[in-house]
This record gives sequence, structure tokens and C-alpha cells, in this order.
Amino acid sequence: MRTTKLQKAGREWKACCPFHDEKTPSFTVSDEKGFYHCFGCGAHGDVIRWMTDQRGLQFMDAVKELAAEAGMEVPAPDPRAAERAERRAGLHDVTQAAQDWFVAQLQGAKGEKAREYLHSRGFNARTVERFGFGLAPNERQAIKPALSQFDEAMLVEAGLRIEVEDKESYDRFRGRLMLPIQDARGRVIAFGGRILDANASPKAPKYLNSPDTPLFDKGRTLYNLHRAGPASRQTGRMVVVEGYMDVIALAAAGIEDSVAPLGTALTERQIELLWRMVETPILCFDGDAAGQRAALRAVTRALPLLRPARSLAIVRMPPGLDPDDFLRERGREAMDSLLTEPASLLDTLWQFESHAQPLDTPEDKAGLKARLLAHVDTIQDSDIRALYRRDLLDRFSVFAFPRRERGNWRPRGTPAPAKLSPDSVRRLRDARRGSHDQLVAAVVAGLMRFPEEALRHADKLGSFAATDQKSGPLIDSILEAAEMLEPGAQLPISELDGPVAPPDNTRFTFLSEGIDPQDAREQLAEAISLLVERPALKAALAKATARFADDPEGSIAEQARLRERMLEIEQRLGQVATRRAADAASHDSNRPADARIRGEEETD
Repeated sequence: MRTTKLQKAGREWKACCPFHDEKTPSFTVSDEKGFYHCFGCGAHGDVIRWMTDQRGLQFMDAVKELAAEAGMEVPAPDPRAAERAERRAGLHDVTQAAQDWFVAQLQGAKGEKAREYLHSRGFNARTVERFGFGLAPNERQAIKPALSQFDEAMLVEAGLRIEVEDKESYDRFRGRLMLPIQDARGRVIAFGGRILDANASPKAPKYLNSPDTPLFDKGRTLYNLHRAGPASRQTGRMVVVEGYMDVIALAAAGIEDSVAPLGTALTERQIELLWRMVETPILCFDGDAAGQRAALRAVTRALPLLRPARSLAIVRMPPGLDPDDFLRERGREAMDSLLTEPASLLDTLWQFESHAQPLDTPEDKAGLKARLLAHVDTIQDSDIRALYRRDLLDRFSVFAFPRRERGNWRPRGTPAPAKLSPDSVRRLRDARRGSHDQLVAAVVAGLMRFPEEALRHADKLGSFAATDQKSGPLIDSILEAAEMLEPGAQLPISELDGPVAPPDNTRFTFLSEGIDPQDAREQLAEAISLLVERPALKAALAKATARFADDPEGSIAEQARLRERMLEIEQRLGQVATRRAADAASHDSNRPADARIRGEEETD
């Protein structure tokens, strides 16, 4: 292996593992068996797995590179694909030739100013050579004669020349410090150029990248991935910065696991590419307004893609500093400190939106809540969406309804019950007599114990109240009473008549004494979700049953699906509810599990 030094050990080879730090070799390679294995960290695989895991290549790229080293060609799937592959191979020759020419120009007489600039940035000869710095002379017709072995059309297709109708084509890059952009296999596929004399061309962009070509798709490419991929295997980290000069500055300081998008905001494809390397890439964008907007765009693009163990972390650079500036001013140790404590995606979302505009009026605060929920609604994974919603609404409640140091607060000196309608007071008093529906009774008792949860789940509870004639008015009364309270206060009926006892014959953990309040609130939220979903399922089941005469096969299939879902709800209720007392558990021990669940959670 070219990237790992191996020593002969009998019929096998050994080395220190490239996937984790160790001093004593535990990594072995067996030619006979055709695999490598580390007895320290468990890394294991064949030669293709090595190329994908250690080199960061995609599967087909690994196959193609191995085939090329063996002098073989991977068959093209069809003639058109073969033609495209041949064209790309020719363009690789063009871009590599251009890279060699740019490097030669930097080292020649015309490159003095560019070399001075690199020296002023603190880039030594090793860094300049490693990253392939070059120079595009400030001339319109320089590269064509230099690459005369290639047709003009190939230079245009590779993005090196610009074709103009009825006029002579001209060089795209002029008077710029050049950097090669490489694919995951390290092949040159495009270029980026930084202008050297902005005064000479005030309208010219500071940075200019190649256009999209058959080799280069800027939305699918990450600068420096072919170097950062193997480095990230060692660190377990991937740092994403805004530009390639930041990447090079980090590498020059010894931080090798960094990449950058290329002239665009981080795209969904680039995020997926990063997730193939690490579970939580770290975004480290500039501290100015533009950099923070770029970070927010990346966050909003990532939200729909989130899934378990796939997220982003964000480092907020000090205002006015990019990673390159920060390193020069404060050094490697300060940068390491920033990277070891990034903010989570959720924390960053709250920070951005809560500081996006003034929050002085109720309307401003309602706007904040609407923006947060709009972000949450884009998350496709239902579990992550629910967790984000709960956390952000918790933060919003703490912000919008701050606790006041007044003990049990009542609205401006007026007894709280007087604020409720007589019907609401009566319903709240009747609530302690419980309900035949054990789930409704448990949710009501839970809301009277934790009234702030009524506001947090007001949308769900309101939709349930509108469709349930029996329990809806009681839920409306709880919502009415809860709107008058600050966090931590009790509902009026609780203060007048003492704490609300759990309903008879129900053993829900969120109603038990001594349970952690946070656990109780989470379980109450689960019960509320089940309460809201159940009527919709019953209505759908009735509708499916009613259409049996017209569509018996479809009706039966739909009824089966809905009944399976209702059984799932019953089973979830069984998870929310605690076991009965020991004697009741012993009495029921011989009954089937499903029967026990239905017995404990019977509904109207």
C-alpha cells in the first residue's frame, strides 16, 4: 500500500493502523486471504473497501483506479457512455497540461508578483508545491499556443477559453493566481483563480472558478476532498470553510481535514458527500454577515435531509474574521479551541432566528415562533421533526413567557377563577370525577398537573377538541385557563380544590408521584399525540367499512391496515402506562399481552 508503510511478518504484512492512533502495530494485510484487518479498532475490508474508506473514493472511482493500475479498462455500459468516457479522458489530459503550464508560469519571470503575494500570506514552498499554485498571465491569448497540441474546442469545453460568436475566443483566466480543483481521485478537473491586481480590473471578480464542464460540477464537488478524506479518517472530523484559501491556511497550520464548496452555498449533494465521511461535519464560515448568511443557507438545506446520526455542527467565527485571518491573529491553539466546541444545528437555528430582528412586541414574538415552526416543518424524518419542534417550542416558551418572581401569579390582582367562564369552571370541577375514556382522563389529569403543556400542544389539542363532542369542551376549558397562567403556576381548579388525583384504574407514568418532571412532560406529549390520532383513525375505519358494498376488496384491505394501526396505538399506550401493582400483575400474568394492554386502556 502506497499510503501505509508495511513490514513483512511471516506470510502476512503488519503496520500501525491508519484508521486510529497506535504505537504497537495491530494492523495486518494478507495477500492470500485478500483482506486487511486491525485487531485494535476492528477495521476490516478488501482492496476496494480500502480505497473507499481510507482514500474517500466512491465505489466506481475505486474500481476504475484499481483497473487503471492493473492495465485494465472498466467496460462502458453502452456506446454513448463509452464516448463520454473517452471525451472526459481527453479533457483530463487538457486540464493536467494546463496545470503544468500554470505552475511553470508561477516559477518563471512573470510570477514574481504572485510569489511575493504567496510569501505575504505565509505560504512556504512546501505548501505552494503541495496545493499546486500556478499563474495565469494577464494576456488574452496565452494558453492557446501553450497547449497547441489540443484543439480549440477542447480548450473551450474544459473551461479554459471563452468562445464568443463572430469574435476570437480568449483565455478565461488572466492575471490570476491559479489553483487546481481536483476530484476524489486527485485528478485535475477545474481551476480557481484569485485576481492579483484588483485595481487594474475593478469590475473583475476577486475569485473566479471554472464553469461546469463534463469533468466539473461545482454543486457536487468539494475542494480538497481527496486530501481531507483520508485525514478525516484519523480525526473523525470534517471541517467545511468558505473558500480554498481558508482550506490552504488551515492545512498550512496542520489542520488537514478541511474542505470548501466552490463559489456556491453548500448544496444538498455536498452535504450528502460530507455525511459519507463523518456523521456531523463542522461548518466554519466567515464571521461577517455574508458568511453567517451562507451558514444559515447550509442549515436550511440540511434540515430536510436530517436523519439519525446525520447532522451539522457550526462554529461562529468572531465578527470580521475568516479562518485564515483568525489563524494569523490568534494561532493554531485558538482555532483548535473553536473547533472542539461547535454549536449544534438546533442551537444555531435558534440563535439565528431569535436574533434575526427585534422581538419587542407580541407580533414580533409570534413571528419568531412561526419562523421556527416553518423550519421544523421541512424536516422529513418524523422523529427528528418532533424532537426539534419540542425543543424549539420549549425555548420559545421560556423566552416569550419569562417566569416572574411572584410566587403563584394571578392576572393583575383578580382571582383567577373569575377570569374563566362559569361553564369552564364547572367543567374543570367535573374533570376530577374522571372519564370513562382512560386516555382522555389521563391527559386531562396530566394537563392540570403541567398546564404549560396545554399551550405547547395547543394546536393538537384544539384540533381534537373541535372533533370530539364529549371531551372537546373540557379540553377547551383547560386551554382557556392555561392561557392565563405563567410557567409554573397551577390551574385555578387545582388551587381551590387541591391537587388533581390520577384517574381510577389508570397507571400512566407521567401521573405517578416522584417521576422526573421532564420525563413526565415527554410522556404526556406522547399521550397527547395518541389522543389526537385516535379519532382520525376511528373515522377512517368507519369510512372504510361504509364502502364495503362498492369495493369489498379495497374496504377489507383498508380496514385491516387501520386496525393494525389502532393495535399499534394500543401497544404504544401499553408502553406509556406503568404496570399495575404487584398483586394485579400477578393476577393478570396468564393473560395474553394484547389482552392485558386492552384491559388496562379500554376506551369508549
